[in-house]
Amino acid sequence: MRDFETILEKLQGLPEGTWIPKPQSAESSKFERWGLRRGERALIYSMPNHTSAGKRYEKGVNISEIRQAFDQLVDSGEFSRSWFQKHMPDCNQEGSCNYTTIGGLFELLEIAKHSGPGLYQRYTRGSNLLEI
Repeated sequence: MRDFETILEKLQGLPEGTWIPKPQSAESSKFERWGLRRGERALIYSMPNHTSAGKRYEKGVNISEIRQAFDQLVDSGEFSRSWFQKHMPDCNQEGSCNYTTIGGLFELLEIAKHSGPGLYQRYTRGSNLLEI
């Protein structure tokens, strides 16, 4: 699965309401729909709103951000929070939850796993999951 177009196709096939895994959250984020974020097509997700319990808060990550993170994962074998903060400042500025959402999408697609605080690692040969 080295091809981002394959990844994008799988993401676009996610049913609305799909839960996105989060490493240390009792309530995960949930895929809501495709929309626009900063003028670009984006995956819109919701997360718990701690100030208004009954209403979820919506955020998004755009396709170029997911691609940039995917390229990092493929090239280095890792997608770390420190790399995210340095190389994706606009996405980071909107909230650190964007980092765990992108990582959670990679987990959902079975191309990476959460390996500890601030680190997702790609699955490698010998795994029973998809290899990239």
